[in-house]
Amino acid sequence: MKIKIETLVRADAQTVWDAWNDPEAIKQWNSASDDWHTTASEVDLRVGGKFSSRMEAKDGSMGFDFEGEYTTVEPPSALAYRMSDGREVTVEFEEADGGTVVRETFDAETENDPEYQKSGWQSILDNFGRFVESV
Repeated sequence: MKIKIETLVRADAQTVWDAWNDPEAIKQWNSASDDWHTTASEVDLRVGGKFSSRMEAKDGSMGFDFEGEYTTVEPPSALAYRMSDGREVTVEFEEADGGTVVRETFDAETENDPEYQKSGWQSILDNFGRFVESV
């Protein structure tokens, strides 16, 4: 099952692309709620390159690694990757009136309800938009 989310970011596509792919920026926006944060991020932005982010609860109670390999890199309009569990993700950056629409399509995992997954990913994407608009 594929899940789709999107948000409008009030910035040009190159600015949005740069914030999406900069490891230091990722540590600032990559969380679904205020009680989580990303403590480490690495990006090798090329087809065949790897990425990883370490997400942890701020209270130290749990954490996980989010990692994969890029399969498409087309700055500043599109990228795709395969996560370490084999699921596929595409991200499109489309210039629109007032900014850039960021659209993610991803394979649902089987452990959590699809609506829960959609909500979590949408929260991260909305956090990304707020981050870009604030810098």
